[in-house]
Amino acid sequence: MGKLDGKVAVITGAASGMGRATAVRFANEGAAVVVADLNSQAGEETVAEITAGGASAVFQHTDVGSDKDLKALFDRALKEYGRLDITFNNAGVGGATGRLSDIAPEDWDKTFVILTRAVFLGIKYSIEPMRKAGGGSIISTASVGGLRPAAGLHAYCAAKAAVISLTQSAAIELGRDRIRVNCICPGGIVTPLVYRGMPGGEEEARRNMARQQPIPRAGKPEDIAAMAAFLASDEAEWITGTSMVVDGGLNTGNARTSFAAGFSGPSFRRRDRTNQAPRAR
Repeated sequence: MGKLDGKVAVITGAASGMGRATAVRFANEGAAVVVADLNSQAGEETVAEITAGGASAVFQHTDVGSDKDLKALFDRALKEYGRLDITFNNAGVGGATGRLSDIAPEDWDKTFVILTRAVFLGIKYSIEPMRKAGGGSIISTASVGGLRPAAGLHAYCAAKAAVISLTQSAAIELGRDRIRVNCICPGGIVTPLVYRGMPGGEEEARRNMARQQPIPRAGKPEDIAAMAAFLASDEAEWITGTSMVVDGGLNTGNARTSFAAGFSGPSFRRRDRTNQAPRAR
């Protein structure tokens, strides 16, 4: 038996990186999964991987910046499986980067739409289905950047700090409904969102990240999937309002990084105005 047998999960940003690893892990633990992402091709590949293993999954094309798309996502979960037990608000972008004086207001706003407003809506649309199911687990991807900011990532860090705060206030409101609300604060995880455009690509990102925290290896998407699976399971039934740091010790003292000005969008699209990736120094 798996930890999530009989449960239904919605996961945003599930076409790659942490979202895909979590979708596969949830399915292996017995959950039916609604895979949501902007990237339809990669999203369908995630579904194919899950169903090839004998589990159940469907893909829903979703722009988390769209209220309509998010509402349709949760409607799809109920239509396909009749219930909702787990929501993982995971989709994200690097957002507006660079010096404060160089950040365009529209890039700042877009960062908060994707990283914070989408989490609010993911929580909002989970409440009624989870109440009907007798409870549930809502998990959101925050960041160690929301706990200890980094220069050049002002919008990202502020948005993730808001996710941490929203996690706590939602946990207070929803605890009586047996709906648990937690977030995960990843450190340096090797995903396409991080290494695209970086000279040396994935391997260089892996080497750089291995030097940034006490445990001398880069984080893997599976590290986040393991924490998400625990928070989604009944083993975590008395845990709510928490920010679970999964970072190899990075938050004990962040490495300094520099970011070029621009907007870092979805992992399958090029950066606006720059292809430069963050560098540890």
